[in-house]
Amino acid sequence: MIQLTSKQRAHLRSLANRLKPVVHVGTDGVSDMLLASASEAFNKRELVKVRAQEGAPKPIREIANDIATGLSGVHVIQTIGHIAILYRPHPEYPQIHLSESNQG
Repeated sequence: MIQLTSKQRAHLRSLANRLKPVVHVGTDGVSDMLLASASEAFNKRELVKVRAQEGAPKPIREIANDIATGLSGVHVIQTIGHIAILYRPHPEYPQIHLSESNQG
């Protein structure tokens, strides 16, 4: 797994500002079905916002870590409030290029 610098994380956070949450975690928490949904979202885009609904059994930081553990290559970029930003580069066709200018 690649290591992201603070500048790369900041760049990814700026890209995520305009995104809407596509994965919603409810009362079931991080289930196999949620991991499949998140994996499908990562196949379509590399940067994904996750939202914890009111009835979520865990805080968003734990939910984000559970998703990162359940899916290989996922990086937790930021958790704030009920939102987490996750990043997984596409293995064949990367859409987000983290260039030298984004490295520390």
